[in-house]
Parts: sequence; C-alpha cells; structure tokens
Amino acid sequence: MTPLVEVRNLLVKRGSHTALQLEHLAIQNAEVLAVVGPNGAGKSTLLLTLSRLLKPERGEIQFNGTQASAESDTDYRRRIALVMQDPLLFDTSVFDNVASGLKFRGVHKDEIQRKVPLWLERLGVGHLAKRRANQLSGGEAQRVSLARALILKPQLLLLDEPFSALDPPTRSRLLDDLGTLLKETATTTVFVTHDLPEAAQLAARIAVIIGNRLHQVSSPDDVFNSPADEDVSRFVNHRQVK
Repeated sequence: MTPLVEVRNLLVKRGSHTALQLEHLAIQNAEVLAVVGPNGAGKSTLLLTLSRLLKPERGEIQFNGTQASAESDTDYRRRIALVMQDPLLFDTSVFDNVASGLKFRGVHKDEIQRKVPLWLERLGVGHLAKRRANQLSGGEAQRVSLARALILKPQLLLLDEPFSALDPPTRSRLLDDLGTLLKETATTTVFVTHDLPEAAQLAARIAVIIGNRLHQVSSPDDVFNSPADEDVSRFVNHRQVK
C-alpha cells in the first residue's frame, strides 16, 4: 500500500546547525501520527519541512508515490493545511476567517455560504459566526483555526502543538472533538505535541525525535513499554514522571 507521504534521507539545516536528520518515515492514508520529543529536537522542523516552509539540504519527499518537488509550492500547499500553536486569524469575523481559504481557491459564494456554517457547527463555534476574531478565547480561536483548515479537506493536516496554550478542561474537550472529526473525515494528520497522553489519545502511531534524529515509530504501547533505545526510555519515563 503506497503511503500518502514518504520521506527518505532528509537533512535539514538552520544556518550551520543540523536541525533534523531522518532516514525514512512513511505516513499512511487516514493515519494520525503524533510526533514527540524534547524541546529543540526537530519536531517543528519536520512539520515546516513537510509544509515546504523549510527547504532541506538533501532528501526526498514523496506524495502519493510522486516526488513532491515536481510540483510548485502553490500546488503542493493546496494539498495540505497547517495549524500552529498560536491561531493566526485575520482581524475579521469568525465566518470570514473560516471562509478565507475557500475564497482564495475561487470557490463560489453559494458554496461558501453552505459549507462555512456546517464546519463552524462541527467545531462547536456556530454561535460565534459574527464575532470578530480578536474577541475569542484561546480555545474558541483554535477551534476556528481548525475549522478553517478542515473545511479545505486537506490531504495532509499538520498540527504544531495546537493545544499547548490551552487550559486543561478546554484542551480535553477540543482533543475529544478533534479526534472524532479526524476519524469521521479520515484526514491524514501529523500532530506535534509535548504531551504523551495527548499523543496516545489522538494517534495510532507515535514518532519519537530526540537529538534531531528519529529514534522510533510505533504504537503508543510499544513506545511506552518497549522503547527502541535508552534515549527513548529516558524521554518516556521523564515525561510520565512529570
């Protein structure tokens, strides 16, 4: 079965510093893959490289068996959606924020008027459609950001610690709702988090990046109970103790 995304022999540098080395990673269709590791390990670097916001020194990324570099940045980015830790919303209404990607892609206004309310409801913010983005709470803003991404039906959804700034009750509710939506839509997702229970709840597999290298990719049970090496064991035990 051809993976949706396959990465081989990747080397990413920031200045003279090696930010990420990755021999091989395959991301399957409809999979939710969590990426965990210490601060500065290279987790966000992987996400930014997959979104083509960082250019690798070497290596290849294949999308549906085809070299991603064969298409333009614009065409490639139409396949993906990126949600960051801090929601980057426009200073307009919630409705207009969620509609913005559809407008950019030339979707007819009648279709926009039909789709946006549906996705606002699915993310639990339908009642906020007319509210300006700068009047939202952190949880509300992140729900709007996710609605704006998912309405585009991306082939690949990239999430960079989207819950880390939220209080525990808000985070828990949003995590539950997002997990349900990702299953319903079968959206292939790469999800960076520092929270191991969060990773285990949302993802079928966990990729552990330590020291800018990929150490293990396996089920949450395997990562927790059969770590691939001492580095993974120390990281998992330290996080579980915390």
